[in-house]
Amino acid sequence: MTAAKTPLLRPLVLSVALAAAGLGVGSWYGVATAQSTVQAPAPELVSGLPDFTRLVDQVGPAVVSVQAEIGGKPRAVAPQPDPQQMPDDEEVPEFFRRFFGPGMGPGMPGMPGAPGVPNARPRGVSQGTGFIISGDGYVLTNHHVVDGADTVRIKLSDRREFVAKVVGSDEQSDVALLKIDANGLPTLRIGDSRTLKSGQWVVAIGSPFGLDHSVTAGIVSAVGRANPYADQRYVPFIQTDVAINRGNSGGPLIDTRGQVVGINSQIFSNSGGYMGVSFAIPIDVAMNAVQQLKATGKVTRGQLGVQIQAMTRDAAKALGLGDANGALVARVEPGSPAERAGILRQDVIRSINGQQVYESSDLPPIVGAMPPGTRVSIELVRDGKPRTVTATLNQLSEATAGPVVGDDGAPRPAAAAQANALGIVGEDLDPQQRSRLGLQAGEGVLVARVEGVAAREAGLRPGDVILAVGRNDVSSAARLNAQLRAAGAGKPVMLLVRRGGGTQYLTINPTGD
Repeated sequence: MTAAKTPLLRPLVLSVALAAAGLGVGSWYGVATAQSTVQAPAPELVSGLPDFTRLVDQVGPAVVSVQAEIGGKPRAVAPQPDPQQMPDDEEVPEFFRRFFGPGMGPGMPGMPGAPGVPNARPRGVSQGTGFIISGDGYVLTNHHVVDGADTVRIKLSDRREFVAKVVGSDEQSDVALLKIDANGLPTLRIGDSRTLKSGQWVVAIGSPFGLDHSVTAGIVSAVGRANPYADQRYVPFIQTDVAINRGNSGGPLIDTRGQVVGINSQIFSNSGGYMGVSFAIPIDVAMNAVQQLKATGKVTRGQLGVQIQAMTRDAAKALGLGDANGALVARVEPGSPAERAGILRQDVIRSINGQQVYESSDLPPIVGAMPPGTRVSIELVRDGKPRTVTATLNQLSEATAGPVVGDDGAPRPAAAAQANALGIVGEDLDPQQRSRLGLQAGEGVLVARVEGVAAREAGLRPGDVILAVGRNDVSSAARLNAQLRAAGAGKPVMLLVRRGGGTQYLTINPTGD
């Protein structure tokens, strides 16, 4: 017998020894087995964490997969630039992405903006998620999931498949309402997203990367978030840390009562994948859109007719306010409800019908949620004093972008020598220049140079057009200098500036306090 085989005999020797001691091999083995079966279960090392199994069992059947088949027919017009593409500005390395199906990202082969396809519709299949809101076949998903689709297919949790009709779709809220020919379907209960608070547990069910009915969970990170990279200023997003990826678009965000409180719509990422920041459309916003889509096939919104901007500490100081709450009015559209109500530039809107406006981004969702014709009470501050005005909203119409302010090489009048303490060198505009810039006769002064440090730090730059100092219009470099002198040396000054079609106030604080 070799040494290599010796270890194999050791169990046998042990068995023989046990038998010699009066314990047969079988009885010894039986004792060991009995001990293992009666052993107490290991204690729970973690307690108090939520168990979502009952919730998923209850709500899962109402979640569906959405497949949008997109052809390649020519467009009548060239597509507009996709607002979800990454900005060129290196100071914004991360950006909002929506969730396309595999190979369906902007600029990828077959998509608008891809090389050689300037006027082609995207070709392929967009994968997403949806959920059933009524037993007779109404399904909610995202607008961007079905946008431009020739055929939309719905797959239920029981593997049945239907071709869906797009009842209506709204780009601003990113909501689409679909209808399938079925009855007696499981549905999700609609919750109240207005009661959501940071820290609450929420669950997402969807089809990331085509993996049907994947469940992820997390908490609400924040509510009422504005989206700085997409033109969805009427949506106060719910921010969560729920893991969301491509294919989750249009799926439900569910609270611990099993009620849908949002529609998963976007992620914030510099890689295209989940990075811990996800965004959902509040279900209240979505259901407002649903009611209108059912009735008319489109969504209309109220409009006040003001261009607003964020308040800053310097702006508050210049206006004599104790805090920076509210939305600063930079422009009042001619003939708008705001103009008829008497709202002026530099007014600070603090509330609409009792709903507080803490930031400028709070105002559009409040107004946009109201139908045209709604009479609203507006609380604002003017010259440091509170006022209340009333306005009747009209229907929102998308404003067209104005011309970009820049050096076109045309001859210009000589710049006025610096004649103000802020070091702003103005230049008179001739009628042709005003026409190109979309200005009225006698409106605005071109900024030729910015020599003052405070003005440069405030963001003023050559090529800007100064329309007013405070509420006082300026039409020439001399008038600009006079208004700046009248404002007083060393005091914060608010300049109404036109740049690239947008108008906003810049606050220059010479002391930096």
